[in-house]
Amino acid sequence: MQHALAIVTVVVVGMLVGVEFAVAVFVNPILDRLPGNGGVAARSDGARVLGRVMPFWYIGSVVLGAVRAVQPWGDAGAGLVATATGLLVLSVLMSIALLVPINSRVARWTQDGVPADWKQQVGRWDRFHYVRVGVIVAAFVLLVTAMA
Repeated sequence: MQHALAIVTVVVVGMLVGVEFAVAVFVNPILDRLPGNGGVAARSDGARVLGRVMPFWYIGSVVLGAVRAVQPWGDAGAGLVATATGLLVLSVLMSIALLVPINSRVARWTQDGVPADWKQQVGRWDRFHYVRVGVIVAAFVLLVTAMA
């Protein structure tokens, strides 16, 4: 059962990392290259859709990590799993404190209702997001290493 939980945890966190990495490295840069304010509607829609889904994914990852961390306590990988779970908690706190407030504003934007500083706002979100991606990548690496 522990091995199955470890696999599910790695898969769920790995998919989370993949989605967030793709948003950071591919999706948002592509949207930013659209002419004029072409990426605004897509970012706004993405903020609404992912804003509904990602909280469950992040919290689910934390829960899986926490359950996984307490099960094998005393095993060689327990410290790695606990550290990974701590990093996942940090990513949730970062999301709530730094990214969600910006994301909530972006979700309300329309082509006709974009603030003058919209590029600065999405740039700030992107910078925070890069850091968050680094945190969840580190958590993922620790989870995979704990399985080895």
